[in-house]
Amino acid sequence: MLNKFPLWKYLLILAVLAIGFLYSAPNLYPDDPAIQISGNSTAMQVEQADLERATRALQAAGIEVKASSLAAQGRAGLLRLTKQADQLPAKDVVRKALGEEFVVALNLAQTTPDWLRNLGAGPMKLGLDLSGGVHFLLEVDMDKALDARRKVYEGEVKSMLRKERVRYRSLPELNGAIQLGFVDEATLEKAQSLIRKEFSDFELSSAERSDLQVLRLSLTQAKLAEIREYSIKQNLTTVRNRVNELGVAEPLVQRQGANRIVVELPGVQDTAEAKRILGKTANLEFRLAADADASRATTEVFEFREEGRPSAQLERELIITGDQVTDAQASFDENGSPQVNIRLDGHGGDLMNRATRNNVGRSMAVIFIEQKPTVRYLRQVVDGVEKEVAVQSFVEEKRIISLATIQSPLGSQFRITGLDGPGESTELALLLRAGGLAAPMYFAEERTIGPSLGADNIVKGVDAALWGMLFVSLFIIVIYRFFGVLATIALGFNMVLLLALMSLLSATLTLPGIAGIVLTMGMAVDANVLIFSRIREEISNGMSVQRAIHEGFDRAYSAIIDGNLTTLLVGGILFAMGTGPVKGFAVTLSLGILTSMFTAILVTRAMVNLSFGGRDLKKLWI
Repeated sequence: MLNKFPLWKYLLILAVLAIGFLYSAPNLYPDDPAIQISGNSTAMQVEQADLERATRALQAAGIEVKASSLAAQGRAGLLRLTKQADQLPAKDVVRKALGEEFVVALNLAQTTPDWLRNLGAGPMKLGLDLSGGVHFLLEVDMDKALDARRKVYEGEVKSMLRKERVRYRSLPELNGAIQLGFVDEATLEKAQSLIRKEFSDFELSSAERSDLQVLRLSLTQAKLAEIREYSIKQNLTTVRNRVNELGVAEPLVQRQGANRIVVELPGVQDTAEAKRILGKTANLEFRLAADADASRATTEVFEFREEGRPSAQLERELIITGDQVTDAQASFDENGSPQVNIRLDGHGGDLMNRATRNNVGRSMAVIFIEQKPTVRYLRQVVDGVEKEVAVQSFVEEKRIISLATIQSPLGSQFRITGLDGPGESTELALLLRAGGLAAPMYFAEERTIGPSLGADNIVKGVDAALWGMLFVSLFIIVIYRFFGVLATIALGFNMVLLLALMSLLSATLTLPGIAGIVLTMGMAVDANVLIFSRIREEISNGMSVQRAIHEGFDRAYSAIIDGNLTTLLVGGILFAMGTGPVKGFAVTLSLGILTSMFTAILVTRAMVNLSFGGRDLKKLWI
């Protein structure tokens, strides 16, 4: 029979629409503004008493707390607020009340019911322009990158000369050149020959002093360019990995120019907290313990992380650093103590083997390097009013976590012990896997997009979408009457399915994405216009009503598929080649094409079949 679907097809359409309503429902529950409290180290836990102390401080400051809760295992606490405008003042109040032992950050807490979350349903993520966030421009310090690489090369050259029993004297660097002193010209020539054989990245030159023959080693221009390129790429990878590992939704991390990196973090309204996320370093240095007769010029004193242990004197020369770590996994040793299993790259493994092979019986130290935040409260005059302002800065701390005797030569795989607990070993492994910074970075520019601006964008975007849907619906109802009403209902289903699909895929909605949704409305109705126009044309040619409806859907089908596939191809190209806002537009456009094809071809036809199928109609108002 014409214009009748089998029962299974109706049930399939109903099932798809039901799933769409289910997974789009979480978007009806807006997030609560919240303050998240966590320990300054992974070993530190947040107690209920800490939340109560923070709540009392907020109440004393006139800030209303909606609810409080502790995360699993006491890793963090959450204070839900009633007003988003209270977030920044609340953060300062809580930080001052709890002290520097805790990290206080802005957050958004979901209000989606548990039964929906248990089904895997959650709201769409919002981009930087809708949820607010921060934009950073980071500048890589190339001079420090070159200095660090020169120190590594200097250590390798000196190690090679000692191995070949060539005596030298260390001299200060001169204009970026390593300087070595020799007692006579024959020794200098021997050193030159060895260095040229083993190291092809140096330009060698010599000079005379009254008491020494001086050999200068300058890196070639090609090697300097290679180090600069490696530094920016390594830092770019490290920043991207750290942001991804720390769970910031849909960040943008990309290179700009020769030595800059752009970072955008949606959903983070606190610049200081975002800086902490980016600046958090967990790097390592491996050094040999100094001999008893070593001079102060070649040694450095470090404290242990464990309290009560005396300081240790280490050589200034580095064996390797954390940027040569290719993999790090947390585990436990035979005594049940936490450890991190380290794997080095080929060059790092060679350096470690060379250093430990010649120093069996000596001690080697593992130095843990991290940036620790510190907050000072200063009285400043803001807009003519004296206020107490929190000023956050970072202090680099280098402490020994392990000092052990070298029992046998090490290679590219070994382990680090002496950690505070499983939490620290897990975090250290995570950050080492993400990679070490090849060079320090500085914040050249920072901008904050406030949540109020994002809320204003959302309101304007929703208004544009609603007005667009209203005018499109009015147009098609006026032109196609009852068929226009069915198309409008199908358009509503299309929006529900689009929201559900974006939520399921964890796609991020941006302001250009809202534009893609509005465009999808027009394209969805366009498919119905093709179908309805075809039905009207067949009726005007004298075809029966039932046959005209059947032919209208069947013959318009190929045109709809062709038109939507070409647009889908463009959307895929935009997503593959675009960045940021362009990708947001491409995502909603592409998903909208898929949902509009389903609603225009199947949902609209199902409603038309239920309304007109099997009826003996002589005339059709369309």
